[in-house]
Amino acid sequence: MIKKVNQSILLALLMAFGACQNSKPIQEQKFELVASSDLQWTGVAVSQEGRIFVNYPKWSDNVLISVAEIVDGKAIAYPDKEWNKSDNPEVFTAVQSVVVDKKNRLWILDTKNPLFAGVLESGPVLYQFNLKNNQKEKAYTFPQGVFMANSYFNDVRIDTHKEIAYLTDSGNGAIIVLNLQSGESRRLLDNHYSTESEVDSLICDGHQWKNSVHSDGIALSTDRNYLFYTALTGHSLYQIPTADLLNETLSEEQITVNVNKVMTIPATDGMLFDKQGNLWLGGLENNSIGKIDSKGKLVPVIQDSKIRWADSFAEDKDGNIYFTTSQIHLPENLRQSYDIFRIKTAQ
Repeated sequence: MIKKVNQSILLALLMAFGACQNSKPIQEQKFELVASSDLQWTGVAVSQEGRIFVNYPKWSDNVLISVAEIVDGKAIAYPDKEWNKSDNPEVFTAVQSVVVDKKNRLWILDTKNPLFAGVLESGPVLYQFNLKNNQKEKAYTFPQGVFMANSYFNDVRIDTHKEIAYLTDSGNGAIIVLNLQSGESRRLLDNHYSTESEVDSLICDGHQWKNSVHSDGIALSTDRNYLFYTALTGHSLYQIPTADLLNETLSEEQITVNVNKVMTIPATDGMLFDKQGNLWLGGLENNSIGKIDSKGKLVPVIQDSKIRWADSFAEDKDGNIYFTTSQIHLPENLRQSYDIFRIKTAQ
């Protein structure tokens, strides 16, 4: 379990994380290209069989598909082309995240907020797909009040033991808790300081990216007892006991009592706990990847100019870590290919 660390030690770690300015790996870590795309993707998920899934957010009018499976290096519409006709509100509209859980189920989070123009009346949808037959099993919707007009349900983590989904709202800071058995959902930590953006811009690759993005990165501890989260435009990592989020007898004020700032971290988009209890995160402001180990130590892993906005993370059955680059900070004329990389951690 990650615990608070001494502030002087933390400062030294942060300096080490950001100090390297060349394109060489900080450590001798195997780091390889898996796939590339001319279109911007954000999420990545890897099944137990090694199938790789990605999503393309509806941030422009040239998004041809929302969800794809990478087959022989090519993106193939998943589960089929019909599901990816964005003019049909009954299928994918504006997907932001894909996740494979420990039961090997594929979860697809549709913001239903294309072009950030506002959430469609039907509201966000969390889809569950069966990877054995590639069929939709369930579609979870949310009532107004759980989502707001400017909500952007960004990322999701699944507790497969309790059958609970935890989601971040980066458009209007909050944590969403969804009971996968009853379908009931609650909006918690709404506009709480821990779910709010801390700054209004980041400097990445020498470019100022001006935006205020609230609770975004989310990770569930390996024992499922703590939920970790952070605002994209911020440097604070927070945790809260999941027992508090699940206790419906607690008032909003009582829930906030056990919100704890774990440490100051580099600005990151996605986060992921691996099987060993390491928390992987990006370093958006210096093209890096790091991890907080199970003892609470912030460890630099790789810094490379090819890591242009590490967006989302996934882990395969062997413990290798995958991440996408989405180049959100760069003007379109300066963007190169959007990539998926794999960090070889398996021996």
